[in-house]
Amino acid sequence: MSALSPVLDRLDKHLDASLGRLFALLSIPSISTDPAYAAECRKAAEWLVGDLKTIGFDASVRDTPGHPMVVAHHPGPRPDSPHVLFYGHYDVQPVDPVELWETAPFQPVVKEIEPGRKVITGRGSSDDKGQLMLFVEACRAFKAEHGQLPCRVTILFEGEEESGSPSLKPFLDANREELKADVALVCDTDMFDRQTPSICASLRGMVGEEITIKAASRDLHSGMYGGPAANPIRVLSKILADVHDEDGKVTVPGFYDGVEETPSQILKAWETLGTNAENFLGPVGLSHPAGEKGRSVLEMTWARPTAEFNGISGGYTGKGFKTVIAAEASAKVSFRLVHKQDPDKIREAFRQFVRDRLPEDCSVEFHPHGGSPAIQLSYDSPFLAKAKNALSQEWPKPAVTVGSGGSIPVVGDFQTYLGMESLLVGFALADDRIHSPNEKYDLNSFHKGQRSWARILDALSR
Repeated sequence: MSALSPVLDRLDKHLDASLGRLFALLSIPSISTDPAYAAECRKAAEWLVGDLKTIGFDASVRDTPGHPMVVAHHPGPRPDSPHVLFYGHYDVQPVDPVELWETAPFQPVVKEIEPGRKVITGRGSSDDKGQLMLFVEACRAFKAEHGQLPCRVTILFEGEEESGSPSLKPFLDANREELKADVALVCDTDMFDRQTPSICASLRGMVGEEITIKAASRDLHSGMYGGPAANPIRVLSKILADVHDEDGKVTVPGFYDGVEETPSQILKAWETLGTNAENFLGPVGLSHPAGEKGRSVLEMTWARPTAEFNGISGGYTGKGFKTVIAAEASAKVSFRLVHKQDPDKIREAFRQFVRDRLPEDCSVEFHPHGGSPAIQLSYDSPFLAKAKNALSQEWPKPAVTVGSGGSIPVVGDFQTYLGMESLLVGFALADDRIHSPNEKYDLNSFHKGQRSWARILDALSR
């Protein structure tokens, strides 16, 4: 702790200065989805480059067909020091509807939202400018106290994460040798709660598919044709109903190929988090788990694959009533994948599942809507163990290893293009209102998050 202690002390003493730097970045409206803000996105990238240079990074703005990347490098104490790649994004979501903001979205302030709880307000305060600046401040403190960083550090800040990252894959492919490191650090995640830090070890993948069942050449009068005419809505409904059995398992052949059971010690650790059907489903007006029987809600959302129906259309859906047999009916279906499930095989298996259930006079069309594999970090990864121990020394409760029901595509891109595992460590909270009016970031997250990254850097350097 001898080398770390003065770094932590410095972060405590210079919190106000770090807030000032964050506020300067938050005041730049770097909205990537709106072409009108292209100059502001470049301004944010240039601001970050300038700030990183003051710490001693070799930093530059890298042009892409879209908004620029920021790439920065800093040597470690030795040429063979461990090497980390830190990723964040400086672009933000639009602020509409602006009239719902209690404070100006690009004029950040610190305010108290309840006794003893202060937050930083403003678009990007949580997603992701506040998060990425934590790491920068940890690096700044190390340089100020020791004249060097504890390990080699490469930084990649993206400017298009909120608009689909169209430039990211080509950029990673073209610069793979420059960007490759021992491990990637991704900050765009949450804590489990305000007292409990977390490391996300798994991200579910996804397959999106739209199916359209067609029968007659036009909509038919249900009195004149009802009975003998094939009804696409009825056909579609039966196919969708067949996707799950009575225990909630998916019946598509081969669907569970590559699915592994979660280690028992991880399941036991999740049990200690206190999440159950009542407190998980209650806030959204539900009470009974509807997925696989015998699985907890956390296991279902973090570690099990699913098939869900996201939209159904067909026939007359306007006001009143119209007695027709629709000529076609459609459904949007999404599969969340885990472990080693193959998105291409899942898509084809589902398509064959549908074809096998088509009656005569019916045809089907398929429209893909993206697909990506799941990400699974080894639960016994030395990177994970070091980071988990470092976080546990900083926060009131020990760090937990969690999963995510959603996807963070950049993690898969790092694995595909750079051959790197990622550590997902963030300090956002569930109530940060990201993408919504009145986005905020807890001041405690901003302060202890800096200290946490300092501890993680120190741990990974050894």
